[in-house]
Amino acid sequence: MPRKFDAGYYVSEGFHSIFTHGFMSFAAVCMIVACLLIMGSFSLLAVNLDHMLGDLESENEFLAYIDETYTEEEARSLQSEIEAVPNVSQAIFVTREEALTDFKEGRDSNPLLDSLDPEVLRDRFRIHVDDIEQLGQTVEAVEQVKGVANTSVALEIAQGFVLVRNIATGVALVLIGILVVVSLFIIANTIKLATFYRREEIAIMKMCGATNAFVQWPFVVEGLLLGLTGALVAFFVQWGIYQMVAQFIVKGNGLSLVTMISYPGMAKIILPVFCGTGALIGVGGSLLAIRKFLQV
Repeated sequence: MPRKFDAGYYVSEGFHSIFTHGFMSFAAVCMIVACLLIMGSFSLLAVNLDHMLGDLESENEFLAYIDETYTEEEARSLQSEIEAVPNVSQAIFVTREEALTDFKEGRDSNPLLDSLDPEVLRDRFRIHVDDIEQLGQTVEAVEQVKGVANTSVALEIAQGFVLVRNIATGVALVLIGILVVVSLFIIANTIKLATFYRREEIAIMKMCGATNAFVQWPFVVEGLLLGLTGALVAFFVQWGIYQMVAQFIVKGNGLSLVTMISYPGMAKIILPVFCGTGALIGVGGSLLAIRKFLQV
């Protein structure tokens, strides 16, 4: 037996063990794929839900009404001051005429509305914020700008968006954490079962003077290869499932509010995470499984 670290030998033995114990290797890969698909699906759900709520938050705005004594030019001049308020991302000026047109849209034609003078309305700004959680403080700061007479904000709706996002993110993180622990337990026991059938082989190697490291390395390589194989399979299966769900949502009626991030756009993050998790599960499961059989 080699006494020094021989990477070629360990890799060769790792590959040989995978094909020698084909059924157990297949079972281990299937378990890794299943665990990664479950964790990946919950993670993608959380990411897309956070993205979708972020889109809804970005559309949430409040109005700042300008003092009616200000001319249009004076009102427009307040834009830079309003946009300088912390957390304000954009302030769009709306004239009296534009406000009246917006008010008439979606309403049946009415002689009273048709004869309404734009001067009865006020110039205003539609204001978007960066962080919706700070909406209340931002509204108060905008109200302090000289020339702003009043504001209109749906604060309850904004707070509802924040609450839903925080709950969804918290639930997803808890579920992912639980699934990681369960996955490690399942994989460790699956590999332990495979190792059990090789306990005599390990015992013979130990009695021949093999060190623990010499015995462990082929199992570590085997676990690494199984983990990476499972990760690659899970990555492409997840891609297929994700695309099917995306197509269903696009074709489905009443799901126009649901948006999904492109899977290829996330692939540079998903693939390394899957490979890293698969390798960790495979190697960790192998080390946990073989540890008890080294006591000969």
